[in-house]
Order: sequence, then structure tokens, then C-alpha cells
Amino acid sequence: MLNTINDTLNKTCLIGLSYFTAQGEPLKQNIVAGRVVSVDKEMGITIELATSDTTSSNTGDGANFILPTNLSCWFNAPKGEFHTSQKGVKITNPDYLVTWDIYQTKAPTEDTSQEKPSDGEQQWWQWQPRTQPPNVGQ
Repeated sequence: MLNTINDTLNKTCLIGLSYFTAQGEPLKQNIVAGRVVSVDKEMGITIELATSDTTSSNTGDGANFILPTNLSCWFNAPKGEFHTSQKGVKITNPDYLVTWDIYQTKAPTEDTSQEKPSDGEQQWWQWQPRTQPPNVGQ
């Protein structure tokens, strides 16, 4: 059981991300995996993303992805092999399953596409933890 963000250090995780418009319409889903390489209560939990058919050991070549420090959406993972959204990237026996819903905080302007804000326009997102354990293999 996780009591503090420090308990996540060096743990592997499979992360499910669901993106939504400001109106709550689904945009996309993404699954990434990696190992927690640093934690900071203000900056967040830094995950080194898996880059190829790795399991729990990364080589230091992966990109970093930062999650909020809320631990309510971290659940013990069942044993097994999990595929991510990136072709050829999978993780075997991760320590945790983590799920977040991510909402746009404002609708794009008329001259802006749903996917990319125009140059100079900042896109903001609100992260909401999914506190129900994910259903895996059911």
C-alpha cells in the first residue's frame, strides 16, 4: 500500500490516460508505462517511460512523464504482460496501475482545431484521478 509519494520510487507502473474536451466529450485514450525515477510533492511524480520491449528496467533513454502527486488512483497491478499505446512497448508485471481523466479547461476557439491550439494559444488541462480500481482481464 502506498502511504507517501516516496513509496512510488523505483516502482513500475502502467498508466491509463483518458482525455476529454471542456464539455466532457472523449478526445483520446493513451496507455504508457515506465518506472518512477523521482518524486517531488510540488513538481509531481516523474516516470521514465518505457521505450521498447522492456519490463521493469529502463535504460535511461526514455522520455520523462510527470504525474500529479495524488495517490488515490494508484492500484496494485495483477501479474501479466500489458501493452501500451506505443507500438512494441509493453511491460511485464508492473507494480501499479494508475488511471487519470484529463479535461480541457476551455474550449478551443473557432479558428483552432480540437487537436492543436494555434501558435501563441496555451492549452490547459485539469487532471482528475480515477479512484475506482481498473478492471483488467475481466
